[in-house]
Amino acid sequence: MGNDNDVDILPQSELREAIDQQMRELSTRTVIFHHFIGERLGLNPTDHKCLDIIIRATNPITAGRLADETGLTTGAITGVMDRLEQAGYVKRERDPNDRRLIFINPLLDKAMAKIGPLFAPVKLAGQKLYSKYTDQELAVILDFVINCNKMTQEMTAKIRAEVADDIKTHQLEDKSDL
Repeated sequence: MGNDNDVDILPQSELREAIDQQMRELSTRTVIFHHFIGERLGLNPTDHKCLDIIIRATNPITAGRLADETGLTTGAITGVMDRLEQAGYVKRERDPNDRRLIFINPLLDKAMAKIGPLFAPVKLAGQKLYSKYTDQELAVILDFVINCNKMTQEMTAKIRAEVADDIKTHQLEDKSDL
């Protein structure tokens, strides 16, 4: 195994617990990391990650699609777009065939000029880390990460729906108090 730790000799129940704890740690460190990346870009973490989604999109993205992708409300996405546009990272463009549609296009030159240098050391560190593992181990890691992403998307959708239900319930309760 391509690591410097003795985790591969633990019983499965202990490995599972250790993975749970390390995933929590990774999540926390990732949120903090992106907070500071956002600060370097003049953005908050949500705006920074929305910009990442816009940059990685293979086709022009609408505010509605970005809301679906992030789980944020369309109102919150409007604020994100305002801030990203003001910072010079994106430009809104109307669809010439359907003026109701507004596409969010990244201004890649500015975005990559600022983002690239921040993530170059991360990419190098990642490559160094990956070199510790065999191709088979990397395939297992990739499978795990893909499934973590799917699970997180599903859990996000579930929590978003629960929050929406809670809001509706509270609104109905508030109206019944009138």
